[in-house]
Amino acid sequence: MSGPTELPYAGTAISPGNRRLVGNEQARDQVKRIISSGRLSHAYLISGPQGVGKKALALTLAELINGIDNLTDLQGLAFSKKSRWSNHPDIGIFIPLPGSDPDISMLSERTQLLAKDPYEVVDFTLRPSVKDDSDQTNKNAFYSISYFKETVLRSAYRKPNEGNRNIIIISEVEKMRKEASNTFLKLLEEPPPGVVFILTSNNVNALLPTIISRCQHIQMAPLKPDEVAQGLQQFDKVPENDARFLSRITNGNYASARFYDTEQLRAMRNEIITYLRACYTLDPAELIDIAGRWQKENNREGMANILNLMEVLVRDLEVYRSTGEERFLVNADQIKVIHNFCKALKNARLDEMQLMFEEFRNMLGVNVTGRYIFIVLAFRLSRLMRGKDPEIPESKPWLHIPAYKHLAT
Repeated sequence: MSGPTELPYAGTAISPGNRRLVGNEQARDQVKRIISSGRLSHAYLISGPQGVGKKALALTLAELINGIDNLTDLQGLAFSKKSRWSNHPDIGIFIPLPGSDPDISMLSERTQLLAKDPYEVVDFTLRPSVKDDSDQTNKNAFYSISYFKETVLRSAYRKPNEGNRNIIIISEVEKMRKEASNTFLKLLEEPPPGVVFILTSNNVNALLPTIISRCQHIQMAPLKPDEVAQGLQQFDKVPENDARFLSRITNGNYASARFYDTEQLRAMRNEIITYLRACYTLDPAELIDIAGRWQKENNREGMANILNLMEVLVRDLEVYRSTGEERFLVNADQIKVIHNFCKALKNARLDEMQLMFEEFRNMLGVNVTGRYIFIVLAFRLSRLMRGKDPEIPESKPWLHIPAYKHLAT
């Protein structure tokens, strides 16, 4: 039996996701306005940086639409007997899978993790294996046309069974291949009756403008350090001092911060400092050793986190050089190192150095070998540290590879 056509939340004090979501009050307020109005769009797009809880917010919205008291305290207004979204026949979530004709059982394995905690890292690019975190097998996940037709398209044409709507959550929608994206656009243009699409994206710039224009957009901001620290203490039982350290160092990525070991994190930061020094001196032996070790010891999620930590440290250099104030630094316990770097790098183009990290994180996402990434990044940073343009133009990045091979011989 279907739920009510009109949602019963208007005029209530219901706070979306109040049992689990971390921060992002503005996005949650937007969800509250949506469900209070009773006027549902056929498509929502939730965008924002990695680790801020886009899937968690999507699942929260899905539960609210279908009246499930789980992530949100519905204050007696639940109209579903199901205890959570994963038990409801009218809520489905899809993530990119590796291969053109993927094994669909991989989807079930990872959605089960999300059922336990909506902040679980389930992306194949960041977490190739859910059973072995040391697995670094390159797995470029995407929505192939066969996968899309077999799952998303088929699910979209089902009529709501128990719920208010048939809800289809598509995570990382920007990873649709062209044919799948065109098929989905047609689906958005003429949606089946009773369906609501909730899309999430780390990079809306990679989406077709026509897809964006057909969705109601919910933008999530980077989490504030206090929000991350509070989430770690409340939901993950991390001691206060460790939570505050993790919240400063992880650049607003709560999902990653949950899995860090603070001692390992401090050790990694020391390695990053060594790497940045080697970038300046262009010490080939040191750079090749570090780049090779980082690839060997980390999966793609780990290598992305190294870039995150490096970005935070470089941002601290810019902040300290501009203000001279220790109190504004994330890595305030490394003030001596930061002071010495700033003293030595008087002409460094620190703002341009920061722009490098997003570019190289994206390279990880398209299966570029980790050690090449860290070597090429070293060449770029070395020049920018001296206030100079990169020796090899950004338009011809492949020219770094012979340089790397020359160093390696």
